[in-house]
Amino acid sequence: MNEALLRSLTPSVLGILVRRGADFAAAEDAVQDALVEAVRVWPEEPPRDPKGWLVTVAWRRFLDATRAEAARRRREDLVDEEPAPGPVPAADDTLQLYFLCAHPSLTPSSAVALTLRAVGGLTTRQIARACLVPEATMAQRISRAKRTVSGVPLDQPGDVATVLRVLYLVFNEGYSGDVDLAAEAIRLTRQLAAAIDHPEVAGLLSLMLLHHARRATRIAPDGSLVPLAEQDRSRWDTGAITEGIGILQAALARDRLGEFQAQAAIAALHADAPRAEETDWVQIVEWYDELAGLTDSPVVRLNRAVAVGEADGPRAGLAELAALSDTLPRHTAVAAYLHERDGDLPTAARLYAEAAHKAPTLAERDHLTRQAARLNAGLRR
Repeated sequence: MNEALLRSLTPSVLGILVRRGADFAAAEDAVQDALVEAVRVWPEEPPRDPKGWLVTVAWRRFLDATRAEAARRRREDLVDEEPAPGPVPAADDTLQLYFLCAHPSLTPSSAVALTLRAVGGLTTRQIARACLVPEATMAQRISRAKRTVSGVPLDQPGDVATVLRVLYLVFNEGYSGDVDLAAEAIRLTRQLAAAIDHPEVAGLLSLMLLHHARRATRIAPDGSLVPLAEQDRSRWDTGAITEGIGILQAALARDRLGEFQAQAAIAALHADAPRAEETDWVQIVEWYDELAGLTDSPVVRLNRAVAVGEADGPRAGLAELAALSDTLPRHTAVAAYLHERDGDLPTAARLYAEAAHKAPTLAERDHLTRQAARLNAGLRR
């Protein structure tokens, strides 16, 4: 069973049903039914025209569903309009579906779920497992999202920036369940890059590839986090790094800088250093300056303080940090790191312990607790 083929055909089949007159929610349900039927039938009877087969089955499932609704008489007119069997239109509605699934009226979590379902072709169970929520909760989330966008025309102009933010959220969801959402986000971003010529789409794809290249070295065998400086760089995926840097260079050459290109440039400088000690922190600070100008994000400025601490010394980093609110996520952890670099180990140990209590994930809490314990053990000697 070629699941990759099914997923790649999902957006165009859904788009065809919507253009024929089906509302988005009903069309999406019909397409999911057709996908289930394909999984059952195709291994024994593979179709000559997979896309045409899916369109035919999905359209019939849609018609079956409409006959059972209260608006039967109004919708039964669609039965008489069923196109004759034959090749389906070549129009690709993938880009419009990306925009629809990232509609501004949706919450970020709903946009992620709907994108994975309608564009990615994943089942509700797969999405629920990947996002670590109960299947019933995910089903409700997807159902509400479909109702929200059902009245939105498929050809309405969309916002590329919103689509990219949703795809980046997908990438950052993690690796739980039977679907690797990071790999799925890369696949969907490649698909988007093929549908639209935009330097920020290329920037996001580059950023994903560069981050994904380090994935195997981020977690130790015991489940603990491995900081970037301590990762085994010989295990980084050099193929993904080479591809990511090549995509980034082509995007930057167009001189239309955006935040994802700037983030990718920072990731590329980390990836390009054979050893942590050889990282070009001066250039990284310069890219953080560009990124701060594009986003004015306090989180970017927090990361910039770390880079300044590496480029110009920990006291310079602490001076940058002092200008930022201590309520920022990971502010205390950054302060602990810079104080340790500056040789103030008692303060660093105390701050590591404080940061552990504020950590957003169990893995980060354990890492920060270990850092505090390491310094306290050294102070007791």
